[in-house]
Amino acid sequence: MDNKVELLAPAGNYEAFRGAVNAGADAVYLGGDRFGARAYADNFTDDEICRALHEAHFMGRKIYLTVNTLMKDRELEGLYDWLRPFYESGLDGVIVQDIGVLRRIREAFPDLALHASTQMSLTGAAGAAFLQAQGVSRIVPARELSLAEIREIKAATGLEIECFVHGAMCYCYSGQCLFSSILGGRSGNRGRCAQPCRLPYDILEDGVRIDGIRYPLSLKDMCTAEYIPQLIEAGIDSFKIEGRMKKPEYAAGVTAVYRKCIDLYAEKGQAGYRVASEDRDRLRSLYIRSEVQNGYYERHNGREMITLNRPGYAGSGDELLAEIRDRYIRRPWPKRPVSLHITLQSGAPSVLTVTDRDGLGVSVTGAAAEKAQKKPLQRENIVRQLTKTGNTLVEAAVCDVSMADSVFLPVSALNELRRRGIEAYERQYIEAQGGIAERRSAKEARPAEDPRLTKSVRNSGEISRHVLVSSYEQLAVAAEQPCRRIYIESDLFLAAYEKVTACMRAHDGRSYYLALPYILRARDQAYLASLASRVRAGGIDGFLIRNYEAAVYVEKLGRSYDIVPDAGLYVFNREGLRFWSQYARTYTLPYELNAGECRALTERAHAAGIESTLIVYGRIPMMISANCVRRTAGRCPSADASGRAGQTPGKPIAIRDRYGTDFPVETNCIHCYNVIYNAVPYSLHMQRKELPGVGADIWRYDFTVESGAECGRILAGGGFPGGKYTTGHFKRGVE
Repeated sequence: MDNKVELLAPAGNYEAFRGAVNAGADAVYLGGDRFGARAYADNFTDDEICRALHEAHFMGRKIYLTVNTLMKDRELEGLYDWLRPFYESGLDGVIVQDIGVLRRIREAFPDLALHASTQMSLTGAAGAAFLQAQGVSRIVPARELSLAEIREIKAATGLEIECFVHGAMCYCYSGQCLFSSILGGRSGNRGRCAQPCRLPYDILEDGVRIDGIRYPLSLKDMCTAEYIPQLIEAGIDSFKIEGRMKKPEYAAGVTAVYRKCIDLYAEKGQAGYRVASEDRDRLRSLYIRSEVQNGYYERHNGREMITLNRPGYAGSGDELLAEIRDRYIRRPWPKRPVSLHITLQSGAPSVLTVTDRDGLGVSVTGAAAEKAQKKPLQRENIVRQLTKTGNTLVEAAVCDVSMADSVFLPVSALNELRRRGIEAYERQYIEAQGGIAERRSAKEARPAEDPRLTKSVRNSGEISRHVLVSSYEQLAVAAEQPCRRIYIESDLFLAAYEKVTACMRAHDGRSYYLALPYILRARDQAYLASLASRVRAGGIDGFLIRNYEAAVYVEKLGRSYDIVPDAGLYVFNREGLRFWSQYARTYTLPYELNAGECRALTERAHAAGIESTLIVYGRIPMMISANCVRRTAGRCPSADASGRAGQTPGKPIAIRDRYGTDFPVETNCIHCYNVIYNAVPYSLHMQRKELPGVGADIWRYDFTVESGAECGRILAGGGFPGGKYTTGHFKRGVE
């Protein structure tokens, strides 16, 4: 078959890297001791990464480095120096979540491949093309995409597509989860997820518990071995195995099975493709959560995807693990046979030539041999020293010595000549295979600081008030209040267009923006076309965008609408600010920065003429999920756009944790996603000293589950939560 697909394996440490390569991985993704989304994996030291790069390239494999966390400014300062030695050692690519980090790496290392992490929540061709224009050469799309959507992205952009084929599944669109962060201070966006989705929850319908479900947020693990032909024929370029937190035996064992599957398809095609029963059993025996499923490739969601009653991993048998260790992890690297020839002549530099059976060869010179005064070199001693290839990737099959009688060269000089000769041969061999052995120093590539973003400027103007509404009742109340801008959920705008626009016309003393959906997929094209026709009728000044798809959608509307990146697009550092300053005059501070970090960012934003928005009240969206709590509970009615924006009719749904805390769930049937909100409101009303010090230009009030009366009390200034509320990370921040 002509289809060539890369098998990409995880490595949480050097042992896992060795096992994965020996088991047949074409490429390995791994993390260093900083900036990776698996902070609790063993991870690699800097020296181990450079060593692994050399070994992988010699064997014709690639290594991608995970730099896929959100970075604060102080961390961004160290990124260039940390990456440089890996770049110079031939790093094949970096996997990135933070748009500011992407910008910094692109400027510092312009020929280093940039891969957009699944944490960027890419769901369509428009968003992929947007990032392609920023220098991205490969995307890891959201795991929730169907094969049809993946084919569309490939056809429209030509980008390399990397998709997960095996391993654990997040319940949430990756990058759109704050559950672990808000509840426990361990941010998934910073590589420290505590996996609250694997804990037990009750599903409540109108406050009444639905029996028979204990783990409604715990997805079964993905296993697509049976599905390999369809995935290859969809045009996926790289098959990714999840699992940097798992044992080396998992990485090696799973890689070996998928290597066998891919090779079988290449040999026999779809007609002759069958997964052996022993391989199915092997995969199920390697750290799988009870049952498996093949992900979202052929379904949008479903109860059958959930581990309803048993979320934990099943153990693996000691016999299987021992077999994998012996076969892949403890197995030494295969060594390439070479011939060595040394020439020693008194008064002349020593010369060592290293050649292989294909005629590839290098020569290096060393210290000059001298006429022996007492004890001349013996031929057998020279051979013994030169053939000590140790931990190198070659072995000396032949060693010839050409020398005059009575010459002398110190053993240390022989060893140095051997080391340099083998290193030179290994580099040349890597390059002859099309790999990268080394790059020139990247010092000259350090990007200049944007002078606008280094000044310390404080906002001296008035603070504006913006309001986001998701129901008509909320809109009617907000329109009566003094505020500069009202964001209207686009679902509400379409569903109640006549009422909404009448209210807008009656209260025209402010601007009106539409808040676009959290997730936009191929299924939303008709929705977006309908929305565009309504928007062109007038009255809308701009858009709150929550994904990269939305940025492109607004650009294509045909006139210059203002856009505002929402908190979930994570302007986390000055480089993110630089990026969005090309497209927007206002941005939203993310929930995971504390007051001091927000203040530093707003100062830089003011220097660049960009307004900062701080959310001061609202229900934090803890999870955005393609899977559906209502459907898992067996309570999925037909879609209807009545009521609150996008919410299906029926009784309210919530989940209750083991402490008795209830989290409201919005079931958006227009776009088929769930939003799980925090149990209590987020409110900064008591931060009277810290709040003005942030220097934000705009304070935003987000209304989701509140009634119109509650909105009125809160906006009037006297109705902030009288009961429980949270200040999120405003005071504590995240690690």
